[in-house]
Amino acid sequence: MYIIQLLFIVSNMFQDSTEIIPIDTLSKVYSDKWITTVNQGEGFFASFMSSNNLIFVVLGVTLIIWTVLIVYLTRVDKRITMLENQLNHSSNEA
Repeated sequence: MYIIQLLFIVSNMFQDSTEIIPIDTLSKVYSDKWITTVNQGEGFFASFMSSNNLIFVVLGVTLIIWTVLIVYLTRVDKRITMLENQLNHSSNEA
């Protein structure tokens, strides 16, 4: 009996929550600021980076990181292949 009452209460809670309409106050307050940044085409950070040519520094560092990562992974792959070949060779001899 208590379980049925509990289910009825819970179902009524979910039915009442659909009637609540959220009010969007954040976009109304900041709409003018968002429109001006969209109209400029790029944000402050992007314009600062491109004006001081720092975007090329970021791209260079990213390229170095990717290059080091690829070289490291190829060296590890070669070592694993060499160890697998040694393991297969020693198991074939036995």
